[in-house]
Amino acid sequence: MKYEGQVCRPPIERSSYILPASVGCAYNGCKFCTLFKHVSCRALPLGQIEDELRRVRDLGGNPRQVFLGDGNAFSLDTDRMMKILSMITQYFPACRKVNMDATVTDISHKTDAELRLLGESGVSHLYIGIESGLDDVLSFMNKEHGVSQAYMEIDRIQSAGMVFNAHIMTGVAGAGRGYENAEALSVFFNRTRPERVINFSMFLHQDAPLYKDFQSGGFVPADEAENLAEARLLLELTDVDSLFYDGLHERLELRVRGTLPSDRDKMLNAYDDAIKAYNAIDPMFAIWPF
Repeated sequence: MKYEGQVCRPPIERSSYILPASVGCAYNGCKFCTLFKHVSCRALPLGQIEDELRRVRDLGGNPRQVFLGDGNAFSLDTDRMMKILSMITQYFPACRKVNMDATVTDISHKTDAELRLLGESGVSHLYIGIESGLDDVLSFMNKEHGVSQAYMEIDRIQSAGMVFNAHIMTGVAGAGRGYENAEALSVFFNRTRPERVINFSMFLHQDAPLYKDFQSGGFVPADEAENLAEARLLLELTDVDSLFYDGLHERLELRVRGTLPSDRDKMLNAYDDAIKAYNAIDPMFAIWPF
């Protein structure tokens, strides 16, 4: 498989076959992100995509689920995406779901009719980088959307039969605002009812545009104990049946996973233990270089 740049897909899609359909991110402006700064965003030739589908088919592959790469494949225009979906059906007749990353802006660029067509043609789960439930944080981080826009576009994809999954980042609001952000996100999720929430707790890298704000004092990062407390409060306040939560805290080598509400107590206990452990040592920050 030809793949340019860093592989970017949600951990829960690890069993999906990943099909590159584009390179990079069509927006690529979020302050905290370093994933796609080194690649030129573009759609891949349809012939290259078909060659890859044929290669896998000829090796005996017939996956039931496909994850369409790269950073926000949903930015592809509808005609091109329909051609790709048709090829997937042709080469992988067992495929029932095509999932991908999307942005709120990507959704806004498609009509209701286009969204219905894509949903009927196999597009199933859209992973949307919500990051925060606070408008001022979204603005500071140079996200393209606000909270009200996210509500509107998520309602549109759900009305079209697609499933909303969320990417968030505990710590994104900065020091002292973790509880505030957790409360805002819980309100957001209790209304939008995502099926999955993936928490990539903030990891501030020196190559990210946000690092300059950190150096100038314009952004003060929360320590890892606060990030854990934020995640814990979010799980405590979120009331969505069958919501799968996957919390990754790379600096701590900690991962908390489970389904609400059945695993709530187990996950809260895991966070309680971690918070107690990290409150007993000097503050730790997810900043590279350490």
